[in-house]
Amino acid sequence: MRMTMRWFGKDYDSVSLEWIRQVPGVTGVITTLYGKLPGEVWEREAIAGLKKQVEDAGLVIAGIESVNVHDAIKTGSADRDAYIDAYITTLERLGQADIRLVCYNFMPVFDWTRTDLAKVRPDGSTTMAYDQSLIDTINPDDMTSLIERQSRGFVMAGWEPERLAKLKDLFAMYRGVDEERLFENLRYFIQRIMPVCDKYDINMAIHPDDPSWSVFGLPRIVTGRERLLRFIGISDNVHHGVTLCTGSLGTNPQNDIPAIIAALKGRIHFAHARNLLHTAPGKFEEAAHLSADGSMDMYAIMKALHDAGFDGPIRPDHGRAIWGEVSMPGYGLYDRALGAAYLNGLWEAIEKGSR
Repeated sequence: MRMTMRWFGKDYDSVSLEWIRQVPGVTGVITTLYGKLPGEVWEREAIAGLKKQVEDAGLVIAGIESVNVHDAIKTGSADRDAYIDAYITTLERLGQADIRLVCYNFMPVFDWTRTDLAKVRPDGSTTMAYDQSLIDTINPDDMTSLIERQSRGFVMAGWEPERLAKLKDLFAMYRGVDEERLFENLRYFIQRIMPVCDKYDINMAIHPDDPSWSVFGLPRIVTGRERLLRFIGISDNVHHGVTLCTGSLGTNPQNDIPAIIAALKGRIHFAHARNLLHTAPGKFEEAAHLSADGSMDMYAIMKALHDAGFDGPIRPDHGRAIWGEVSMPGYGLYDRALGAAYLNGLWEAIEKGSR
């Protein structure tokens, strides 16, 4: 296991690489060219510049999250091959820069959904939360303004204004795209990109849907054990794998995450670890990483990763806003640093206990 933290780049992130470098046990970052829109080819110079920034700070790029997939690929429109070709070019350039992991998702329109980005918890911290009963009363057009109002001036990943300015067009693109068609479009994409992944030894790690059910009637296909196994069945290529995100899979309390980890042994290339507190059906808030603060057994999850032989990058996922820090919701330094220390402590205990 290699402990990392997500970093959005110096023009977007309130947290510096120098601060991340000071978190005990963190050796790398999961990053991206945050200003790139889906479908854009990444320039070699931009990749090299990003890599130099990270390495000059004494860290490494452990992976990219994300190279976003264009909606033409997800919907299977007539121009999807041109966008896949562009995606392949970006993968080639990442491989040439010795970057070997790409996290991506295949969620329609919204990469993730929350109804509150600063829910006040009893201890005074704030956190992101979701309430399906509220979603049921919201027009999708209103989601953009809801996120903008609560984003503290930061550009939220998956909610880039250039893309969401075309929200009506995006919903129109998915008209008639059901779960089966979306899955077949994902299959087509995977089969097209595997040769370049083989050439450059790039692990592709799909991110589960968040939350793990349909939102605004849009299809969801990466939601739990059986669908993840079906996804893995697309290809026996070892580069075809999964980002094990406890927060996304944990939105459905019926998902047995340790059992999912065991079922995906050898195909988990990347992990996001965080805790959730379920307060009612379809209603949850993001908790501190500590097991006792939420509804998930983080020890059992980390032990399952250990027992499955996981040796890839892991990062503490969304944190609470604590100690007066102002940052992108979910991505402050303080609570994620606490999470990294906690997860490292669990891992050390599990490793020593298994000897």
